[in-house]
Amino acid sequence: MTSVKVRMGESVERALLILKKKLDKEGVMKIIKAKRFADKPSVVEKNKQKQALKYRKKPNF
Repeated sequence: MTSVKVRMGESVERALLILKKKLDKEGVMKIIKAKRFADKPSVVEKNKQKQALKYRKKPNF
């Protein structure tokens, strides 16, 4: 769980900005946006295959 400690004299807006940056850096926002809508099973399978292909490819040096 991501948390931000607010210091004395620090505005809430500043703390929210720091929290948003942390969430974005950890990829939480990307996951939330991806789960907003349901994908068809065929689209999900295509995405899995693309991800697997990305990891299987190795450069030939």
